[in-house]
Amino acid sequence: MSNVMRSNPPLLCLATLLVLGLGCASAPTRPSGPAVLTSQDTTVVSQGLTEATVRYRAQVASPAAGVVERAEYELVSDGQVVKTGTAKLDVRLEPGIPADLSFEERAPYVKSEEDLARLSNQGGTLLLALRGTLVVRSGEQEEKVPFAASRAARVPRLPKVVVVELDGARYSPEEVQINLRLGVQNPNPFPLKLGGLTFQVAVAGKSLESGTLAQADSVDASATGVYPVEVAVTKDTWGPDVKALISKGILPYGVTGELTGPLLRVPYSLTGEVKLNVSR
Repeated sequence: MSNVMRSNPPLLCLATLLVLGLGCASAPTRPSGPAVLTSQDTTVVSQGLTEATVRYRAQVASPAAGVVERAEYELVSDGQVVKTGTAKLDVRLEPGIPADLSFEERAPYVKSEEDLARLSNQGGTLLLALRGTLVVRSGEQEEKVPFAASRAARVPRLPKVVVVELDGARYSPEEVQINLRLGVQNPNPFPLKLGGLTFQVAVAGKSLESGTLAQADSVDASATGVYPVEVAVTKDTWGPDVKALISKGILPYGVTGELTGPLLRVPYSLTGEVKLNVSR
């Protein structure tokens, strides 16, 4: 009976490969794992009384090559969604290297006159936020990366109409010229767009002058816009008893009207007295 050793071919192959220092070939593995945000923030680029421009910036990293195709987002003001949209991005991703992306949205952050008045009375700050998903494509695979970032902005405040300057020049016993300068105070850290400033001036209970000022004008941030009004108090404008009125040296006056603009409607009523100077 012969003593013959039988070998196992697979084991022999493995042993031979180990001796030769070779390895069995395998298919390359594709990097796996989701794309992630490595940083994000929102900034308020510009702000008006009712509108704001908000910019979202982020860095996205992915273990595989791909493209951030778009952002599907909501603009949120004071906890309420004021606009939805889609921003095309087309930002290429290299494996493991964070890529920068950004987009902006400009939209009203105040919905109505009542909302503006409520915020003005509330004071302080409000949060403007951009939130949604970034759509990332890698080959045939699509994934959505949630994002959200907010920034505090100053609450818009209603402007105020005041009398900046007032004087009365007595040209004769029956003629007075009142020079009135109405001011629109803008308490906001941004320019204020106006639609118009209506006025009606009364002297001693009689309406003498009316009109509209500041049409399509703007008032600088934290400034006062000044608008002059001239009122003639004569027999023709006030009546036959004007001489007795002027002789008192003091004229009671009242100014009423309304300041308007985008979602802005501020009625006002101002009263006082003007002391007469002798002009001639």
